[in-house]
Amino acid sequence: MKKAPRRTAERIASTALGLFNRFGEPNVATTLIASDMGISPGNLFYHYPSKELLVNALFDEFEGRMFHLLPAAADVHDMEHAWFFMHSLFELIWQHRFIYRDLNDLLSKNRHLEGQVKGVLQRKHQAFEALLSGLQQQGLLNQSEAERQSCATHMVVLLTWWLSYEYVQNPRHALEDTNAGHSALRGAQQVLGLLLPYLSEVPKSQLQALIQVYST
Repeated sequence: MKKAPRRTAERIASTALGLFNRFGEPNVATTLIASDMGISPGNLFYHYPSKELLVNALFDEFEGRMFHLLPAAADVHDMEHAWFFMHSLFELIWQHRFIYRDLNDLLSKNRHLEGQVKGVLQRKHQAFEALLSGLQQQGLLNQSEAERQSCATHMVVLLTWWLSYEYVQNPRHALEDTNAGHSALRGAQQVLGLLLPYLSEVPKSQLQALIQVYST
């Protein structure tokens, strides 16, 4: 049985996501998206009357997937699960990396995203607080309340701006598809590395072993 063809709106969103990720959202005009798809600009405008609406649709899809993933932080009870959870976050971010690469530019011209981005940051912070609390309840981590809040904030900052750091290091190649796996691993390593000073000896050794295995 043949697969039903995807609706034009879905194809437009998928094509735009690929082009935004590759070239950066400010560098991709709607005419380029239409040309890449082999459709007329009018056909594209029928579904998305402006590039801003297209960006909003892509962000809404990302936000939904992020909010679906973040509650899993409460189920993290050992370092292996923490590693898997963090790597999953970075994989999701990579799939929508234009948002993170172009975040400041997007926020400067898109009012719709302002509140949504703040909401995502708050939910990330809550998720990391839950992760840290869970590890502490398991006896793997020792933090004061102030240390937990500070660590959760640092984790959010690293998670959110890691791709910008990678992009600055290698603007020509850092965000190419071939670097997806390595970038996610490096990001997970850096975020979870923030926990090392607070971990007891056994989980610290486990985390160091995971970092060693996945960084080679």
